[in-house]
Amino acid sequence: MTDKTPENGFVPAESPIRLHHQLDAIWGSGRGLTRLSAVNHTVVGIRFMVTALVFFAIGGVLAMLIRTQLASTNSTFLDAAQYAQVFTMHGVIMMFLFAIPFFEGLAIYLLPKMLGARDLAFPRMSAYGYWCYLFGGSFLVAALLFGIAPDGGWFMYTPLSSRPYSPGINADVWLLGITFVEISALSAAIEIMVTILKLRSPGMSLTRMPIFAWYMLVVAAMMIIGFPPLILGSILLEVERAFDLPFFDPTRGGDPLLWQHLFWLFGHPEVYIIFLPAAGALSTIIPVLSRTRLEGYGLIVAAIVAMAFLSFGLWVHHMYTVGIPHVALSFFSAASALVAIPTGIQIFAWLATMAHGRPQLSIPMLHVFGFFFVFVLGGLTGVMLAMVPFDWQAHDSHFVVAHLHYVLVGGFVFPMMAAAYYWLPHITGRQPVQHLSKPAFWLIFIGFNVTFFAMHLTGLRGMPRRVFEYPPEAGWEVLNFVSSIGGFVMTIGFALVALDLIMLVRYGRPFRRDPWKAGTLEWATPTPPPSYNFGSLPHIEDRADALEPRVLGPELAAGRGYLGFMRNGWMETLTVDMVTGRLDHVVVLPRPTYLPLWTAIATAAVFASLLAKLYWATPIALLAVVVLFFLWTPSTGLKQDIGPLEVGHGDRALHHQEVAQPPSWWAVVFALAADATLYTSLIFGGFFLWLSAPNWPPPDLGFTFAGPSLVAAITLLGAALSARMPDGRAGRTVSGLAFTLIAHLLTVGAMSVLLMSLPAPTSHAALASAFAVAAYVTLHAGIGAVLAGYGLWRWYGGYISMQRRLDLRIGSLWHDYTAVTGLVGLAFPFVLQSLTGAGGR
Repeated sequence: MTDKTPENGFVPAESPIRLHHQLDAIWGSGRGLTRLSAVNHTVVGIRFMVTALVFFAIGGVLAMLIRTQLASTNSTFLDAAQYAQVFTMHGVIMMFLFAIPFFEGLAIYLLPKMLGARDLAFPRMSAYGYWCYLFGGSFLVAALLFGIAPDGGWFMYTPLSSRPYSPGINADVWLLGITFVEISALSAAIEIMVTILKLRSPGMSLTRMPIFAWYMLVVAAMMIIGFPPLILGSILLEVERAFDLPFFDPTRGGDPLLWQHLFWLFGHPEVYIIFLPAAGALSTIIPVLSRTRLEGYGLIVAAIVAMAFLSFGLWVHHMYTVGIPHVALSFFSAASALVAIPTGIQIFAWLATMAHGRPQLSIPMLHVFGFFFVFVLGGLTGVMLAMVPFDWQAHDSHFVVAHLHYVLVGGFVFPMMAAAYYWLPHITGRQPVQHLSKPAFWLIFIGFNVTFFAMHLTGLRGMPRRVFEYPPEAGWEVLNFVSSIGGFVMTIGFALVALDLIMLVRYGRPFRRDPWKAGTLEWATPTPPPSYNFGSLPHIEDRADALEPRVLGPELAAGRGYLGFMRNGWMETLTVDMVTGRLDHVVVLPRPTYLPLWTAIATAAVFASLLAKLYWATPIALLAVVVLFFLWTPSTGLKQDIGPLEVGHGDRALHHQEVAQPPSWWAVVFALAADATLYTSLIFGGFFLWLSAPNWPPPDLGFTFAGPSLVAAITLLGAALSARMPDGRAGRTVSGLAFTLIAHLLTVGAMSVLLMSLPAPTSHAALASAFAVAAYVTLHAGIGAVLAGYGLWRWYGGYISMQRRLDLRIGSLWHDYTAVTGLVGLAFPFVLQSLTGAGGR
């Protein structure tokens, strides 16, 4: 580095302290109310984890209400309606508001530090996801306080949740609240996936990634594929409740089993979405506490990828008793047993790691042992339930409840507590005092096993789940009383853990760096970590769990790596080639802003207006959301070409606005993959109803809109083709975007005529399905028109040139996708009509 000021605003730091102050001035999140504008991943990740733990405490209180009610026969502690809301909200909180968000928060906090980056790929999106999570979760909990909480079970089965049997707004609270929360989950999944694939340190190839990153990469991919079916199911059921489109009504060609298929397409992969981050934490912690490297790194990667694929073939595991043909039952039973193989590979790899090392019986390792005992027992009962004859006997009994808790508490809560004790010193800069840690562990471990082992026995003795009272002659009272005692012992243990962690934060022993002698990059940062993570970014030449943070940390803090300087007040980090880890380009990240908070508030207004049936207000709130999202964009654009930038070590790289496939391009690709999953689920729903629903074939469908369909097909193709014209030159760019805008508007017009031509969508599920598919195509064409208009706005604002064409490339992705899905949607009603005489029942 030279003393003179290089090109492009590159100013070298005079000393490590000066570099720290320069970076902190740019990356810092402020104090007081200005903290609400924070988009830094460290702040957002901690917010996610703390909020998830608050929801966990609420869910734990609800669990104690359940155990109090069931402790004796004919209890009057809760009536039927109160109990239904309490057990429903307990499941909703634990599954949707605690388990996934906690490890999302841990991943948001850890991944940039483990990967050698300064932040996530889209800091504002992670902040927006957090606010959506907070508002959506608070929305659900507030409903419980006002007595209008969901009461149909955390799975909200139809027809119980349909309007005839749930006429109030309780079910609407679940449908809208969960959809709101899932926005957060999907945004986090895309954020995590792009960050892992692109924002790694130079030299960190896929085969050098820390194992936790592999786990989170697979989990993020599973979320992108697994969550859209639930979002679709929630939308369809809410549309049926609000506008009477009969997707699940068997009297009009619908089928309640469609809800179960859509729900469990999400619900069973979710079990592994919850388990795999916990397993990633274990794969990181066990080698460190065993003083050795992880055994079977490659085998574990193969196992988690196999587990991800297998998890999407197991959803009927929960539907053995609904009348599935025996051949299908055999397939799903075999797949359910087969998933034990990749699970076993991971467990044996962890045991081999411990056997080859020198395990320390620290508090994190104590919780690891708790995991082994509880999770293995849960896995064994899972294999039992995978066998169809046994499942038929134990289905919907307390045996299933006990199995679920052994898997989730064993596979998630114990690893969560191990992770908390392992990484909390990194977050706080203090080591644990551990006066309460061991008693807390044993209270939880003993209380848990007393509670849920007894529930296996009540289940085998015939006690069904979801009952709020039982007669004395059933013979279940003693076992239920034992379960309740165990539950309260476990709760005392969790209270001690909470107190212990508070004492750690307040009175723990300070330390300098890496108290565990770990080998991953997060321990190369100071503790607590600064807002920018690293004073400069490393070059990785070994597997990223075999580094020397104590040596590497001071070198990076002194600015001896990449980007060890300030330039133009930019918040810079690097991207790499997805596979090889070769240096790719520079990403300039956005500064702190209140826009994510305001956008989440506007999003909350959309869902609140739907819940209140104020449908006139919904378009206004949606318009506010769109406008606010557009206000995000100017701060990360460029108004001039700048060419390659100095990044250190003699290397140069382009700004992300001047490359073909920056992180934002990949984010749109993954978002479209999630959208395609939702669309595929919608098409699947229509054909499932044709194949399985009663009252098929329907009366004459009367699809006579070939004219509008032909116009829409032509304009969709025209929009996709004209979107390829813009290249940054004035004539081609303006004319191409203008043609694209006009073509999409014509598509919207043709699709509107088609929608109005549909005869009575409320009369039969076939017509409702055709209406839903046509509405999907119309919506996407409308978004295409907005994106074309946005492209024109960016052009006239000076943000587009022949080198800076990112906005055009992203728009072209959307226009191509809309054309393909639109043509499929236009063909759908005619294919459905041709099949009505060939199937159904």
